[in-house]
Amino acid sequence: MLTVTQLARQFGISRTTILYYEKEQLLLPACRSENGYRWYGEEEVERLRAITSYRSYGLPVASIHALLKRDGQSQTQILKDHFNELEREIQNLRAQQKAVVVLLQEPDLLEEKIVNKERWVAIMTAAGFTESDMTKWHQKFEELEPEEHQKFLESLGISSEEISKIRAL
Repeated sequence: MLTVTQLARQFGISRTTILYYEKEQLLLPACRSENGYRWYGEEEVERLRAITSYRSYGLPVASIHALLKRDGQSQTQILKDHFNELEREIQNLRAQQKAVVVLLQEPDLLEEKIVNKERWVAIMTAAGFTESDMTKWHQKFEELEPEEHQKFLESLGISSEEISKIRAL
């Protein structure tokens, strides 16, 4: 039998994660001792192995719950739905890549300040970007090339205050 801490160490996850799984009814302790300690046996270890596997595929907790209970949707349908969601995300990322490629092929547009903030947002929206996609785009740009991100935002004629807000996303 393992405690929460021992189980967490064995799987390389936090105690908080295991307690969250308990709260979500994904993983319950085999028993509790008189002092309130949670104890997990081999069955719970195997269940956590399945949970961490599904999480590594990016499945949300609600889907994992359905998979483990085996009620409602079939495992095949849940995995197909997740696959389709991943495909939509990939398509959004490809659209973002295409927009960046267009920019890279015409960098003087930015240098001449022909493209301002409003025009840039219109281009991104026309390319299918949502507000969330644009936020992710800025976050990734900031993470990979912070100085270039700053220059890019300045080239759009954005105020220093707004640039700070965007870079803090």
